[in-house]
Amino acid sequence: MQDLWHSFQQLLDPEYLLSHGGFYIVVLIVFAETGLFFGFFLPGDYLLFLAGLFCALGKIDVDITTMYFGILGAGILGNFTGYWFGYRTGPVLFKRKDSVLFKRKYVIMAEEFYQKYGGTALIIGRFVPIIRTFAPIFAGVVKLDFKKFVIYNVFGAFLWVSLLTLTGYFLGVKFPGIIDYVEYIIVALIVIAFSPIAIALFRRWLKNRKQNKQ
Repeated sequence: MQDLWHSFQQLLDPEYLLSHGGFYIVVLIVFAETGLFFGFFLPGDYLLFLAGLFCALGKIDVDITTMYFGILGAGILGNFTGYWFGYRTGPVLFKRKDSVLFKRKYVIMAEEFYQKYGGTALIIGRFVPIIRTFAPIFAGVVKLDFKKFVIYNVFGAFLWVSLLTLTGYFLGVKFPGIIDYVEYIIVALIVIAFSPIAIALFRRWLKNRKQNKQ
């Protein structure tokens, strides 16, 4: 059991993944997190940032061009997979029982996010954990026009990968010593990424509290 827990912790450690798994594990994780409903717990934003940073510092045996287009392709294909899954499962997904790898509340959260932002949720959601996983699935559930989905998917992936991976790379080139502060950077990225979810949950709590008082 302890070995299983240790392996799970390593799966969530982007530094370990980059050092031991390299390019292919990064691409696989990006694909899973952006399209498979059980990938919501995987590291996303800071993995992309560190991938660019490690390329700049020569800590991973792949150049930034290969890394960039590999992640970009994985992010686009992941969303296509999520859309197809949502399209095929439809409303049945909302009736699925909770398990270790599936939480119905996350689908509902993605639905609310999608209803608020429409198709642009596929772009904005790229930068929000959990939404990043379930937004393309819900787009398939509501059968968003496929041509529009392709545009939102590609543009969102381009913004997400460019902003995070290339920022990590150029900071690594200009300031190599930044690697000594990587833990603080990861914490900052996590706080920024989860802020929208925390705010949404807080608003929902206030709303439920008001309804209960009435």
